[in-house]
Amino acid sequence: VQLQASGGGLVQAGGSLTLSCAACGSTFLVVNRIGWYRERPGQQRELVARIVQPGERIAYADSVKGRFTISRDNAKNTAWLQMTSLKPEDTGVYYCEGNIYSRAQGSVDYWGQGTQVTVSS
Repeated sequence: VQLQASGGGLVQAGGSLTLSCAACGSTFLVVNRIGWYRERPGQQRELVARIVQPGERIAYADSVKGRFTISRDNAKNTAWLQMTSLKPEDTGVYYCEGNIYSRAQGSVDYWGQGTQVTVSS
């Protein structure tokens, strides 16, 4: 089982980017939790947004509320992070993270590869 992340890139301030994260590697998966963390230059990794089952409970960092939207497609085991009104301080490496159940391994926390988001002023 792994999380495959994609998206990111370079954008001007005020622009938008969308990150995606797909859980794969087994025919039967249950995504209990999925979301993104980021590491900004000189700072520790922090939670950006996540969705937790049951109940589709969503949480955002205060710094991104109203600008970022997390969503998921359970059938595709995929989540997206739509980022709008981007600011230079959103620059960093974004990591997809999730807790995924598979028959072979049970419920395990996984990290996807980091993807760089750079917002120019």
